[in-house]
Amino acid sequence: MVHSLWDRSTAARLQGGLDELVYRSNLLGTDRRVCNWGGGNTSMKTVETDFRGREVEVMWVKGSGSDLATMKAGNFTCLRLDDIRPLYERDAMTDEEMVAYLSHCMMDSKQPRASIETLLHAFLPFPHVDHTHPDAIISICCADNGKEVAAEIFGDRFVWVPYVRPGFTLSKMIAEGVRQNPAAELVLMEKHGLVTWGETSEACYQKTIAIIREAEAYIEARVKEDTLFGGPKYEPLPKEERHRLLAEVMPVIRGAVSDQARMILSYDDEADILQFVNSAEAGVLSQIGAACPDHLVHTKMKPLYIEWDPASRDAQALARALREGIARYKEAYTQYFERNRSEGDRMFEAGPRVILIPGIGMVNTGKSLSNAKVSGSLYRRAIAVMRGATTLGNFVSLSEAESYQVEYWPLELYKLTLAPPEAEFSRKVAFVTGGAGGIGSETCRRLAAEGAHVVVADLNREGAEQVAKEINESVGEGRAIAVNMDVTRESEVQAAFETAALAYGGVDIVVNNAGLATSSPFDETTLDEWNLNMNVLATGYFLVAREAFKQMKRQGIGGSMVFVGSKNSVYAGKNASAYSAAKALEVHLARCIATEGGQYGIRVNSVLPDAVLQGSAIWNSSWRRERAAAYGIEPEQLEEYYRNRTTLLVNVYPRDIAESIAFFASSRSEKTTGCMLTVDGGVAAAFSR
Repeated sequence: MVHSLWDRSTAARLQGGLDELVYRSNLLGTDRRVCNWGGGNTSMKTVETDFRGREVEVMWVKGSGSDLATMKAGNFTCLRLDDIRPLYERDAMTDEEMVAYLSHCMMDSKQPRASIETLLHAFLPFPHVDHTHPDAIISICCADNGKEVAAEIFGDRFVWVPYVRPGFTLSKMIAEGVRQNPAAELVLMEKHGLVTWGETSEACYQKTIAIIREAEAYIEARVKEDTLFGGPKYEPLPKEERHRLLAEVMPVIRGAVSDQARMILSYDDEADILQFVNSAEAGVLSQIGAACPDHLVHTKMKPLYIEWDPASRDAQALARALREGIARYKEAYTQYFERNRSEGDRMFEAGPRVILIPGIGMVNTGKSLSNAKVSGSLYRRAIAVMRGATTLGNFVSLSEAESYQVEYWPLELYKLTLAPPEAEFSRKVAFVTGGAGGIGSETCRRLAAEGAHVVVADLNREGAEQVAKEINESVGEGRAIAVNMDVTRESEVQAAFETAALAYGGVDIVVNNAGLATSSPFDETTLDEWNLNMNVLATGYFLVAREAFKQMKRQGIGGSMVFVGSKNSVYAGKNASAYSAAKALEVHLARCIATEGGQYGIRVNSVLPDAVLQGSAIWNSSWRRERAAAYGIEPEQLEEYYRNRTTLLVNVYPRDIAESIAFFASSRSEKTTGCMLTVDGGVAAAFSR
């Protein structure tokens, strides 16, 4: 059950007013059983001084587009109540009229646009108001006998409001209901949520929690776990087997849902998810519809439920069922759109946001990992609602027309127009070997800065984890993961790509960059030295490219591989026969793969750097001394030596190589494959001929 998180010692240290509103909002949003991600809103009525020094009665209310759990003072909007109150006398008001009107009521035009439910708060005569979406409350509001159940729990303390899409009409209905019921302590909005209030911020918060606990206690006293959702139909597969199957089919799913735009995937196989997907009634319950408007925006009206018997453990049958199921879902979604569309509506991606697989769990899709996880989080809340609603009666949902009105609500569509354009590598997954080194780490950061999700693969576990940590702190949690991998070990390479599939759904960009270097006169080159270069630079590149090729083929949406070769790929380096031969093999292997990959949209190109000393583990090893000896100079003279031998008289840095890799991985080179690009400052001896 939910419980109060209010800490009076913490609250006492706050400045009061807006600070307390932020504190209360964060507490409500922290527990997702209380409020959905991005949903709900809170308010406070107080007095502020305007720009002329006059005291004005105002309302602070959550601004549009923020999340209660993380919002700060800057996410609230302050509006003059004297300007808003006259609206109560109106009989009707369109969304567009309301939004335009409220923009003139703002104390500061730089603040966020007011929430669509601003009038809900303004029309109620209480200093503090909370609107939340608690699982237990929505269970009541989505039960066919919900109003009767509410009467049993709350007596005459509640106001029941039939479902109306948020806006002026709903706000006025709530206010009128409360005015007509002086004993009311809460409002229950059918298929939507809860409204509570209080004289102080703490009183308002405690009332919200107390009401939820009453509903929870009533439901939990009636839950029968063994018959929930009709009881179990399937047994969950063991965790290792679930993940093995998921790693195999996630690229299949990703390819099938990415025909209009690439999607990133996440999965959830926690106990509550498995209980639902394995139940006898999951296939029927899941198709009734969304539990409330806030769910639907991220989960669509329905998930895709896959008819598959996990006892078969047949990966090919599962992949086939997924492809066929996603195709049917897209067709059904297109028909749903056509039945309900208004002039000017443009259809979103037709693929599912939620996929339920018996025995395995739930897979979610989104334009980023965070978006996919939001869809998963909200469907988890939907399952909790169905758990409660089916315990109380029969689960009911928004109608198809109501669902479409929310999903294609002009105000929601307007929010999308405010979002910045997607970056070059948004929705793409990059797998970078040697990701902890100079070139590798710079490449990871370069791709992530333009939207990519990055798998940082390296033999150096700590280094890879540090790079991933820096990326996540810089561009957003979950945008990078680290994998410990030795490119010469087939099993580790395969495991790393399975990890990538589980983390994001597959790969789009593979940078074959892991490396080492040795230097010896040819007649002093040992077999061990030769094999070391061949194992890492040739066999390692082969193993990584082969696994990438397999995964890209399963996705069926193309991809780009970039091999980091060397000037020595085309130039016979002195005292470096093993290294030079392996580097020559790399670029020819890239061309070979390019000839086979074209039909699948897989491009393979090579970048040929020279003497990238900065941040390089190779150049911090004996290689620096060996190369200096080969040229008859001191190690500390190498950088200047290399600069002077270039026609441009420049040094080459990791960022230069990362830029060329980004070019080959980008849409700017979408018609280029089998190509070599030198980034060496112009070493004349290595000019291709």
